[in-house]
Amino acid sequence: MSINKEKYLKITEELKDKATLVAVSKTKPIAAILYDLGQRDFGENYVQELIGKQAYMAKDIHWHFIGHLQSNKVKYIAPFVHLIHGVDSFNLLKEINKQAALNNRTIDCLLQLFIAKEATKFGLDENEIKAIMQKADELKNVHIRGLMGMASLTDNEQIIKEEFKKLKTLYSTYSKEHPTFNIISTGMSSDYKIALTEGSNMVRIGSLLFGDRNYSRFP
Repeated sequence: MSINKEKYLKITEELKDKATLVAVSKTKPIAAILYDLGQRDFGENYVQELIGKQAYMAKDIHWHFIGHLQSNKVKYIAPFVHLIHGVDSFNLLKEINKQAALNNRTIDCLLQLFIAKEATKFGLDENEIKAIMQKADELKNVHIRGLMGMASLTDNEQIIKEEFKKLKTLYSTYSKEHPTFNIISTGMSSDYKIALTEGSNMVRIGSLLFGDRNYSRFP
């Protein structure tokens, strides 16, 4: 696995003033090279990898957890995580709040809206998000900053566009009421350009820049 430096610089220029690039960097060596190129936002799907890289790399990095987070693993990332993207239940949010308090922190979170037409995807429906937003003030050590969504894995761009549009519509409802509700995390390697047209201001890109994951290189 290697970095396509030209593609990285092209994408960062494309996203400039539009969206934050969260680099899903796959391995420690790749992450270190990206850091030297100026990248400061890194995302991980797995707690073990996130812990490993955070201990290894510079302390000014913003670490994003972008995977499906289990409540019993929140404690491992609570001391340092910058943003948790995939909150899919109020119980998980309460555990994040608990662990944030134990670490004297306030942790930024995104609520994950289920927008895809695939059973393998997860997330909240609109009523569940409404219920969480109504109770969010009870939790003093979490800060709900916006929404995250994952589109269907399909070549039909219209379906993807409609799914991202659904998320943007719901986001607009809450951003009017909450000034700091200002993040839409949608778009990955295969669909980030569509996400940008539908209002995304944070994209998560890995394989487009670095190729497929090589598990043998990460302990």
